[in-house]
Amino acid sequence: MAREGKGILYIVATPIGNLEDITLRALKVLEEVDYIACEDTRVTLKLLNRYGLKKKLISYYQPRERSRLPIILQLLQEGKKVALVSDSGTPGISDPGYPLIKAAIEANIPVTPIPGPSALTASLCASGLPLHRVLFLGFPTSKKGKLKRLLESLREEPGTMVFYLPARRLVSFLELALEILGNRRAVVARELSKIHEEFLRGKMEELVERLRGQEIKGEATLLIEGCPE
Repeated sequence: MAREGKGILYIVATPIGNLEDITLRALKVLEEVDYIACEDTRVTLKLLNRYGLKKKLISYYQPRERSRLPIILQLLQEGKKVALVSDSGTPGISDPGYPLIKAAIEANIPVTPIPGPSALTASLCASGLPLHRVLFLGFPTSKKGKLKRLLESLREEPGTMVFYLPARRLVSFLELALEILGNRRAVVARELSKIHEEFLRGKMEELVERLRGQEIKGEATLLIEGCPE
């Protein structure tokens, strides 16, 4: 329940590919809110049109999230209900959602999660790698020196490590990880919940050979086995 004079910020998970993965509760919230804050209005409109919803949209994306944040906060303080969505998956995970969520909490505005799809959990549950401990590392730096230091710091990490990577960087990242971490088991998850969903499983050396020279588009989730005990 919203406090008197306060709106509610809903964190709404949206499909990572297949539009049928939206939850009934998410559709209900999107129908009831006053505004939807989204990364790309074109992507969000595709989802809304699929379910016959018409809403006022506020573009909220990197690197302009700081300039839009006061506008959204003002609406919440006026008692409006706002849904925060990302282009796909659960907002706040490697996207611009964090600053808004943090600011709303600091302003004593209720923040309510509406659980649903996530590339992180979808790739983990079907990976076949151990899940007793997981380390999510999001989008790693593209600077080779910093990336090398990051991977070196993970040599003794016992948990399964999860990275988000642009497809164009996948092979070079795997090559560096192979050099630093050794030839561990790994999984590349792509196009999750879409027609061409793909899981590539094997040792890193094998995955490098399979992927080298291929034209891969979009983004991929890479999972690497933790340090063997």
